[in-house]
Amino acid sequence: MAIIKPFQGIRPPKELASTLACLPYDVMNSEEAAQMAAGKPESLLHITRAEIDCPVGTDVHSEEVYNKSVENYNLFKQKGWLKQDKEAKYYIYAQTMDGRTQYGIVGAASCDDYHKGIIKKHELTRPDKEEDRMILTRYLNANIEPVFFSYKAVPEIDAIVSSIVNNLPAEYNFTSEDGFGHHLWPINDAETNKKLEHLFASQVPFTYVADGHHRTAAAARIGIEKKNQNPDHTGNEAYNYFMAVHFPDNQLKIIDYNRVVKDLNGLTSDGFISKLNEVFEVSTIGKSIYHPTKLHEFSMYLEGNWYKLTAKPGTYNDHDPIGILDVTILSKLVLDRTLGVKDLRTTKRVEFVGGIRGLGELSKRIDSGDMKVAFALYPVSMQQLIDIADSGNIMPPKTTWFEPKLRSGLVIHELE
Repeated sequence: MAIIKPFQGIRPPKELASTLACLPYDVMNSEEAAQMAAGKPESLLHITRAEIDCPVGTDVHSEEVYNKSVENYNLFKQKGWLKQDKEAKYYIYAQTMDGRTQYGIVGAASCDDYHKGIIKKHELTRPDKEEDRMILTRYLNANIEPVFFSYKAVPEIDAIVSSIVNNLPAEYNFTSEDGFGHHLWPINDAETNKKLEHLFASQVPFTYVADGHHRTAAAARIGIEKKNQNPDHTGNEAYNYFMAVHFPDNQLKIIDYNRVVKDLNGLTSDGFISKLNEVFEVSTIGKSIYHPTKLHEFSMYLEGNWYKLTAKPGTYNDHDPIGILDVTILSKLVLDRTLGVKDLRTTKRVEFVGGIRGLGELSKRIDSGDMKVAFALYPVSMQQLIDIADSGNIMPPKTTWFEPKLRSGLVIHELE
C-alpha cells in the first residue's frame, strides 16, 4: 500500500499566494521567466529560475545560479514570504479549468515506494535531467516544486475532501494569468489528517506519476543519497519523502499531445497520401479545423487542407496496452514506416505541440513553412495510462499532456 504522510509545509501568507506562486520551472526559458517575474519580487521564479537575478548569459547550471537560489530562498523566509506550518498536515489543492475543478491532496510520498514500484511510472527518464533537478534540491534541501500524481479514486477520501471544500473557505483562492483557478485548504483537524493517512495506507495500493517523472526520480534518488550519508538513519527523516499532489483518477482529464513533421521523407504530397491510404481511410475535410472524435481516428493538416485519417482494422492491437495507443499507431504506420523517423527521443524532424495551444497552432506551423505536415491525436485516457503503468510498460515519448499545470510555491517540503 502507498505511504503518503502529512508534513509541515512551508508556504506564503494568504495575501502573497497569487504573486508568489508560479508555473513549473520547465515550461519556460530564462527570458520568459524574467518577464513573468518582472515587478514581482515575491515570485518563486527568483528561486526556481534564479538565473533571472544573475548577469545575462550566466549558465543556468552554474554554481552562481544555484547559490543565488539558496540566497533568495533564505531571503524569502527572512522576509516572511514563506513560513512553516507548526503542525504536520495534508493540504487540499484544487484547480479550475473551463468550469471543471479537480481536487488533489498534497502529501509526502515515500522514496521507498518509488524504488519498490508502488509509485508507478509510464515514461522513461534521462539521468542528465534527473541530475539537474537533484542539484537544486541538494542546494535548497527542499522539494521546492510538487509532482503530479494520481490514484484510483477512494469514496471515503472523496467524502472527506468534499466535506472540507463545501464547508470551509479556501485559504488561497485566486485566478492565475492564464485564466485557471487555484484554491488551497490546509487540513487543520488532527483527526481528519490521521484518518486520511489511514485511508491512503489501507485503500490506495499504488499511485501513478501523471506529470513530473524527472522530478519524481530525482527526489527518490536524493532520499537514497541522504540515507547513505547518514550513519544514524532511522527511516523517519523528512528526506525519506517528497512532495506530491495526489488526484483521484476519475477527476483528471488528459488532453491531446500532437506532432508536426519537418518533411515528407522525399515524397510528394500526393505520394504521401497514397502511402497513407494503405493503412488509413483518408477523408478530405478542407479548410476547417478537424478534431479527432474517437480512438484510432487522427486529423492531419497538409498544404492548407485538413484530413481525417481512420486506422484500418488489423493495423493496431486493442488487446495490447501499448498497441492500442494512437501514438503507437502514428509512430509505427506513419512516422517510422513512411517518413523514416526511427527514434522520437533523438530526431530533429519531429516536434511536439501540447493540445492546450489548440489545433490552430498546428496549421500555423505548417502555413509558415517551418514544418510540412501536422497530426492531431485523440487524447489518451486515464485508464490507458493506468493499464500501461500496471503492466510495467512505457508509453512512447510525449503521449500525455495534463492541464492545468500545478503552481509552484503554494506549499514547499523541506528535507530536514
